Amino acid sequence: MTRRELNAAGITDPALRAAYSRCRRLNARHGRTYFLATRLLPVERRCAVHALYGFARWADDIVDDLDRRLTTGARDRLLERLETELTQGLATGDSAEPVVRAVADTAARYAIDHTLFSDFMVSMRSDLSVTDYPAYADLLAYMHGSAAVIGLQMLPVLGTTAPREEAAPHAAALGVAFQLTNFLRDVGEDLDRGRVYLPADLLAAHGVDRALLEWSRSTGRQDRRIRGALVTAEALTRDVYREAEPGIAMLDPRVRPCIRTAFHLYGGILDVIAGQDYTVLHRRAVVSRRIRAMTAADGVLRTIGARCRSRVPGTAAEGPVRMATGARAEGTEQ
Repeated sequence: MTRRELNAAGITDPALRAAYSRCRRLNARHGRTYFLATRLLPVERRCAVHALYGFARWADDIVDDLDRRLTTGARDRLLERLETELTQGLATGDSAEPVVRAVADTAARYAIDHTLFSDFMVSMRSDLSVTDYPAYADLLAYMHGSAAVIGLQMLPVLGTTAPREEAAPHAAALGVAFQLTNFLRDVGEDLDRGRVYLPADLLAAHGVDRALLEWSRSTGRQDRRIRGALVTAEALTRDVYREAEPGIAMLDPRVRPCIRTAFHLYGGILDVIAGQDYTVLHRRAVVSRRIRAMTAADGVLRTIGARCRSRVPGTAAEGPVRMATGARAEGTEQ
């Protein structure tokens, strides 16, 4: 499948093919939901998505250092080196580091704004020193770089039928919605790393602080105040999903099934959290394999329908698909 994706994207250089393949493996290992949805994309666009998400996962791995082998200083130096390589790679379109090589090639092919990558690195660096957020506005500033920019990076790859500036706010909101879902699902794990991503003012409104969260995490006991805060956080996250949803209809019809599948799979995590009575401090909310399979199957059917319509003159889209100059969308092998 990797060879088919690379051939369809017109990627022929052996070193570049290896770089994209590495990104694909990173995406597959870390993001089951994203990776599953990506399989619904037109084959020629998958490599670019793997490069964008693979790079993001690589940087995130440095920040989190799940094996806890590195000091904060060591992680800071790794991020600084990565940022230097990224800046040089974006400027030249190439890099000796495979993951940077792939993402730099993707940025060049789709004319992705380089500031989106620098904003991402700013948020990654902040994770080394910032452990909580006083208010939702502070968290939003962080999520601009850690999540919203991912949605904005994706837009040129996916293509839109509406003007890109009209679709952009919805794409940014979808990235934020996905990350807020992660924050709610991973409250306990993030707390173990010394971080609280739920805004302090939201928690305080329910009488919750870090100490109470740590007590609940360590004892396994629930508290109605924590539940109340999590219910409010869930409602806030669903509001962001509603803000994001109209943007799906602005995308190239052939990519809509992929994004809608990711939308429903990630939104389903909120359903699981509510169904488990908001016990995220004590158990991880995971969408069942049955639900994932059903959602994916629906996405496959929608994908087939979109591809069939695209082959019938006059039914491909509600308007021209706007992709950046230089984007290689000519490979249509499905």
